[in-house]
Amino acid sequence: MQNKKDVVLETRRLILREMTLDDLDNLLAVLCDPEAMKFYPKPFDRQMTQGWIVRSMHNYSQHGFGLWAVVLKHSGELIGDCGLVMQEVDGVEEVEIGYHVRRDLWGQGLATEAAQACRDYGFNHLGFDKLISLIHPANIASRRVAQKNGMTLVKKTEWRNKPTCIYAVERSSLST
Repeated sequence: MQNKKDVVLETRRLILREMTLDDLDNLLAVLCDPEAMKFYPKPFDRQMTQGWIVRSMHNYSQHGFGLWAVVLKHSGELIGDCGLVMQEVDGVEEVEIGYHVRRDLWGQGLATEAAQACRDYGFNHLGFDKLISLIHPANIASRRVAQKNGMTLVKKTEWRNKPTCIYAVERSSLST
C-alpha cells in the first residue's frame, strides 16, 4: 500500500503520487506500447522512460507539480501517469493536463477520473485559472477524455512539428 505522505491525489479508484525511479519498469510497460504511443514520435524505450520520470521529479521540485504515477487503489499497481505540466504553446506558457493509461485498462474511465482530479487540484489547490490538453487530432480517445474533463477545443495549431488540438477549460466555466 502507498505511504500516505506520498499521495498527492486520491479518487474513488485511484491514487496519484509522485513518481520515483522505482516506477521505471511499470511505467515502461505503458510508454513502450506502440498502440498507446502512436501519436508520439515513437514508443519509449527504457532510457526515454527513465528521462520521463527524472523530468517529472524535477517538475515536482521546480513547480510543485508534474506528471504523477496513477495507481489502482485495490491492487497498488501503477497503471500510467497523469498530472500537470508546464508547456509553451505558440509563445505562451500554459499548464497542460496530460495522461497515459495502460492499454488493457482503456475504456474504463480511469484516464477521465485521473484527469478530473488533476483539473480540480490545478484550480482549487494551485490557483490556476485555465488548464489545457494538447492532443493529436486523430487521437479520438484522448479528445473524449478532454471533453469529459469539461474542456472544449479552442484551436488547432502546429506544436512540436505536428498538428495539435488545444483543448481548454477555465475555472470560471466550472463554477456555475
